[in-house]
Amino acid sequence: MAKKNAFATYYQEGAERAERVRRLFTRIARRYDLINDLQSIGLHRLWKRRLISTLHLRPGDRVLDLACGSGDLAYRVLQKQPTTRVIGGDFTFPMLRVAQIRSQESGVRNQNSESAIKNSPEWLNLDALALPFPDGVFDGVVMAYGLRNMADPLRALKEIARVLKPGGTAAILDFGRPPNPMVRALDHALLRTVQPMLGWIFFRDAKTYRYIYESLQRYPAQEGVSRLLGEAGFDNIVCHDLLFGIMSLHVAIRKK
Repeated sequence: MAKKNAFATYYQEGAERAERVRRLFTRIARRYDLINDLQSIGLHRLWKRRLISTLHLRPGDRVLDLACGSGDLAYRVLQKQPTTRVIGGDFTFPMLRVAQIRSQESGVRNQNSESAIKNSPEWLNLDALALPFPDGVFDGVVMAYGLRNMADPLRALKEIARVLKPGGTAAILDFGRPPNPMVRALDHALLRTVQPMLGWIFFRDAKTYRYIYESLQRYPAQEGVSRLLGEAGFDNIVCHDLLFGIMSLHVAIRKK
């Protein structure tokens, strides 16, 4: 019985958290983009476009898409500035495989465009809590819906600060905590009902998307993430509430 209860949810604080998150994203990898579109009614595309705009990309900039998943942000960076050098990193192999397939399909579609092929992202399997890069190599680090899944968010932010150049930008999109009690109650009700329904429809497992609600219970959200960014070595920290605070976009500059 104890063993059954241990796997009753994909959310778990402590040492098992990383492995359970890996198991979850391994399961949902193939339909990750589709469900993002469904659960946000396509709005995540607008939020990601806004995130990319905060980087003020210049030709030749180096950008890390951390917890890259299917590589959506990495491709958006290249669409905005085609000469950017982009690395997409994730610790779940099936998610990286989705990103790699996307690269191959993009290469076929753009086979007559040398720059499109040459500037495809590089994909790496990595641990966000111990990034395999020297200090100060990136001009920007982006992350969408990844910080909430980290076993140690502060350590992840310190690693982001370490690999950023002084004056480099970190832009982080994730769920927030709506300040309005009525909006917050409605949001939580939807997370407890609609999200598990999507999990059941697509994976015959309601727990896959109930994870979002469970992970938000201890996620520091707007004010907490701003505080952690300050502790990690950032300043000029700005938090943008999106969709009444249901989502949040943090933008911060690595201290010089």
